[in-house]
Amino acid sequence: MYKIAIIGASGFTGAELLRLCAGHPDFEVAIATGETQAGTAVADLYPSLAAHYPDLSYTPADPAAVDGCDVTFLGLPHGASQALVPELLDRVGHVVDLAADFRLRDAALYPTWYGEDHEVPGLLDEAVYGLPELFRSDLAGARLVAAAGCYPTASALALAPFVRAGAIDPAGLVVDAASGVSGAGRPPKSNTSFCTVDEDYTAYGLAGHRHTPEIEQVLSTRADGTTVGGVSVMFTPHLAPMNRGILATCYARPTGDLDTDGALTLLAEAYAGEPFIVVDERSPSTKATLGSNAAHLTARVDPRTGWVVVLCAIDNLVKGASGQAVQCANAALGLDEATGLTSIGVYP
Repeated sequence: MYKIAIIGASGFTGAELLRLCAGHPDFEVAIATGETQAGTAVADLYPSLAAHYPDLSYTPADPAAVDGCDVTFLGLPHGASQALVPELLDRVGHVVDLAADFRLRDAALYPTWYGEDHEVPGLLDEAVYGLPELFRSDLAGARLVAAAGCYPTASALALAPFVRAGAIDPAGLVVDAASGVSGAGRPPKSNTSFCTVDEDYTAYGLAGHRHTPEIEQVLSTRADGTTVGGVSVMFTPHLAPMNRGILATCYARPTGDLDTDGALTLLAEAYAGEPFIVVDERSPSTKATLGSNAAHLTARVDPRTGWVVVLCAIDNLVKGASGQAVQCANAALGLDEATGLTSIGVYP
């Protein structure tokens, strides 16, 4: 049994980590921290978790408390992990960060996209990007994993097979994606209150969302670490009036003869044997992925306009965050990646 610590366990991704760890046969949660909820019982904040965690309470974050833990998950806001990770790496076997603190390889990108310098740029080279379907070989034994972001996961799973195959022009890629409100986190905000989001659908982060360089980095990198030149992405996120889910609709220009059958075949071959990837002619649905670590994909080629359209649906809190983190931890520990995870969604 592996001893697990979750730092930042009171937010939505932390609660999802608690739920997934409860169903993991090899994980035992020893520590769950939550600065704003210290002293609160997990079951009081999230009654859905009461059956498995009747006596667990949130504690203040203390790096020394994780001594002896095998895996520490970080479910903190961006910027908070940078101060903790250097110390945690000397205390635990593996650190899996769900924030963007270690996702970008180039430290110079952080001031541009996140508004501040990176505090420990020397660790960026050690951090392994956590998207197993695209970078599996890097994860075995990794000490520090930067789990992929929610929008980048959906976008990259859709487009990477085509970029890597040279089937599309890597310049001028368009990603139009919508997310459920849980992606904005648990703390209340005026723009995510019920009265604001209900019966509404809005775009945000226009021509400058911080996930853009992450998407471009993933699409520019092959599984062996070599690069694809000339990748540029126009990314526009949208807020949809639903709790969970991401649907990414991605557009590209083919470089040669490609029809819908060929595009679907390319996707199916790229993800053959992947336990959490569904490639089908059906148009993906966010509800079909609800509560699962699955990604549902399809593709079309429109001969009239010449565009390739690739769609991907995921649950933003599972494959887009906590499920991805558990999958990465499994890989780092040498466990079957699917342990404690499901590809089956909850319906209705």
